[in-house]
Amino acid sequence: MIPLIPDPLKLPLLPGPIHAGFPSPAADYLHEKLSLTNLLVTHPSATFLAWAEGDSMELAGIFDGDLLIVDRSLTPRQNDIVIASVDCQKEFTCKVFDLNNQVLRASSLYEYPNISCTEGVLIEGVVAHSVRMYRPANYVKT
Repeated sequence: MIPLIPDPLKLPLLPGPIHAGFPSPAADYLHEKLSLTNLLVTHPSATFLAWAEGDSMELAGIFDGDLLIVDRSLTPRQNDIVIASVDCQKEFTCKVFDLNNQVLRASSLYEYPNISCTEGVLIEGVVAHSVRMYRPANYVKT
């Protein structure tokens, strides 16, 4: 298990939403601070991060290079986005969980085959959040 590191960093938070149209006069006033860990991680001991790779989940809003926040404590529901291992491989896949048909399916304009969940598929966790890197910092993918 990965040891938890306290998140002492709390960033300034504007009091209201940012409008995509006209500037808000409230932008000059920072009232609160927000911990991204507190916002994005509900179950710290059951949460891990993963980098998304490829285009099979673009219609679900997950793009190559996005950071996925995965919660192992959540029970997958119909149409949840999950991380799964297939046939006990060390590689994982990110797909939409179709509970009714017992398959994992892509969410893409491109054709990807469904993966049957009947045997050899282990759901590792539910993708609770994703973070889009518009201007990636100097990070190291491990």
